[in-house]
Amino acid sequence: MEGSLEKLYVDELKDLFSAEKQLTKALPKMAKAASSEDLKNGFEEHLEQTKGHVQRLEEIFTMLNEKAGGKKCVGMEGIIQEGAEVIAEAYEGDVMDAALISAAQRVEHYEIAAYGTVCAYAELLGESDHAALLRQTLDEEKETDEKLTELSKKINVAATLDASDDRPETKRRPGRAA
Repeated sequence: MEGSLEKLYVDELKDLFSAEKQLTKALPKMAKAASSEDLKNGFEEHLEQTKGHVQRLEEIFTMLNEKAGGKKCVGMEGIIQEGAEVIAEAYEGDVMDAALISAAQRVEHYEIAAYGTVCAYAELLGESDHAALLRQTLDEEKETDEKLTELSKKINVAATLDASDDRPETKRRPGRAA
């Protein structure tokens, strides 16, 4: 198995498992930092969904007769660290929510890339049961990204009009992205 696609597949699954576990710790902090009820609820819903992603990965590891842990996803660690830095900034209200959406979409795009890859590996390796579980998670990650995009359309415009921003040029151009 060493040096094979099967080993790469298992390593990538372990990386994703670590990423999802890290995310279960980060999402409550993001929900707490959000001022928009829709965004806060979105983070809380995604936390529950993420717990399901962890369970699906555990199910795949059981099928593979492999241990789920043992690897740290440094990519997700970095993205989460950037999110923590956003939370530590002095942003408030809609501007903080716009920053949180940006951080959350980085997470989603990373996960979409990773799940797309392992799903392709599973299919190539003839692991159709795995592929079905991974595809379900991939679809949920894409759906979350779409929800964040929809929320950003409202929140980013509100952020440009935020009362705490006293720059007149910002107030004149409400269509500008945050």
